[in-house]
Amino acid sequence: MQKSKINTWSKAKFSIANEGSPTFYIGVGGRQRWALECLLRAGKKGCSPIDHPGPRWSGYVFDLRELGVQIETITEAHDGPFAGTHARYVLRSQVQLVEGNAA
Repeated sequence: MQKSKINTWSKAKFSIANEGSPTFYIGVGGRQRWALECLLRAGKKGCSPIDHPGPRWSGYVFDLRELGVQIETITEAHDGPFAGTHARYVLRSQVQLVEGNAA
């Protein structure tokens, strides 16, 4: 008999507080939830695709911003054989998991 697998990235409810605005709630799941929880855990350091690999960070950030989550983009340089720049995303909203288990 196979154990049922719990989807840790199912939709969860978060409270969002932005300076000067009333608190509101959003429901996110999947990769958007993964990205939001990565940003929460990273704190002021933020996340980049370099230290938190994910297929479409910019897309997840775009979706979260559309929901009203304030996320700053900082451009950073990197070295190596493919030197260039990458984005670091820093959560500026105050966010709390309200309903659902932390993944």
